[in-house]
Amino acid sequence: MKVLHVIPSVAPRYGGPSRAIYEMCRAVAATGTDVAVCTTNADGAGRLPVKLGEFIEYEGIHTIFFDRQWSEAFKYSRPLAKWLRRNVTKYDVVHIHAVFSHACLAAANACRKAGIPYIIRPLGTLDPWSTGQKPFRKKLFWHLGVGRMLQEANAIHYTAEDEKRLAEEPLGLARGMVIPLGVNLSTFGTNEHDSVIFENIPELRDRNYILFLSRLHPKKGVEILLDAFAGLQQDARFRDWHLVVAGDGEPDYVASLRRIVQDGGQTNHVHFIGWADGPVKVSAYRRAALFALPSFQENFALCVVESLACGVPVLISPHVNLAPEVTNAGAGWVADVEGTAFAETLLEVCANPTERHIRGERGKKFVHSCFDWPVVALALNSLYASLAESTPPESVQPVT
Repeated sequence: MKVLHVIPSVAPRYGGPSRAIYEMCRAVAATGTDVAVCTTNADGAGRLPVKLGEFIEYEGIHTIFFDRQWSEAFKYSRPLAKWLRRNVTKYDVVHIHAVFSHACLAAANACRKAGIPYIIRPLGTLDPWSTGQKPFRKKLFWHLGVGRMLQEANAIHYTAEDEKRLAEEPLGLARGMVIPLGVNLSTFGTNEHDSVIFENIPELRDRNYILFLSRLHPKKGVEILLDAFAGLQQDARFRDWHLVVAGDGEPDYVASLRRIVQDGGQTNHVHFIGWADGPVKVSAYRRAALFALPSFQENFALCVVESLACGVPVLISPHVNLAPEVTNAGAGWVADVEGTAFAETLLEVCANPTERHIRGERGKKFVHSCFDWPVVALALNSLYASLAESTPPESVQPVT
């Protein structure tokens, strides 16, 4: 079986989707399925330094790149659309990641014309919060092809039950399947690199710290976390605590976050370490006392699952679509981002090391039972096979 994945961009600056697609492809490829990725060279205002128009090995997966010709938001690429029209029949199924981008529309259009089944993974873009951002443009895109793309998809791949509910009810969509993203458990299960974070930030040694690790964007609620941490440090019990902010974003926005810290006089306790990957990321997770993500919208939050895989409990907002699963597993805390609830819960959590340990251990068991990539890959392959064989998608048993 041959499966083509289409995504507008894979540069690291675009956060979780760029990382997750290659982890997904490697896991599916390990089952014997032939997978490939089609994308653009978009990288913010620049371009990824990759060969265009022919397959290369990228992150261990056959990938073909095309030039993003104009529009950072829409990522238009005529060569990509042309290649899809000529080559989509070589694949049994096409898995499209994202919605409001040219690559997605081009892939869906090519599939419909060729009679190739396709799946849409919306990446949270159908959540009411997301559709409310730049609504005029999104309504225009809906009428120009997004609505048809979704209505005629053979399946819509959601990664959490809440993502499915929030999208299907207001938009009248059907054929949704819930299959989560996975994690490489072996990566987070070893203490080989535990000291790396202390080598990068010596002040953290023998200190408790809270970790935020995600793309730095206004929807992530970083300001809420900074304010909550400032309040925490007003209590004498927590003056030795630190906050690590791992991630990157638009320079002006990152500068605004740094100004908040500077104006609050906390530069010695809040550490902006930029984009973290490899041993630095794993070490940052494993030695944290708590992981915090007060997002206003988050369709899955792979960072939450990675933290739990390390046995570190999480404090998240109810707008993180994994919040019900975290609550049911007893793996962390869920607190509103409106008013003082998040700050009050942070204080409560930091004051209770025993409960943090208990919930962290529950989280580790939860992740091992539901989010191991080999298990997720089998669910994806079942979906692909059902579509390739023209079996109704409802026959697939998704991981939930």
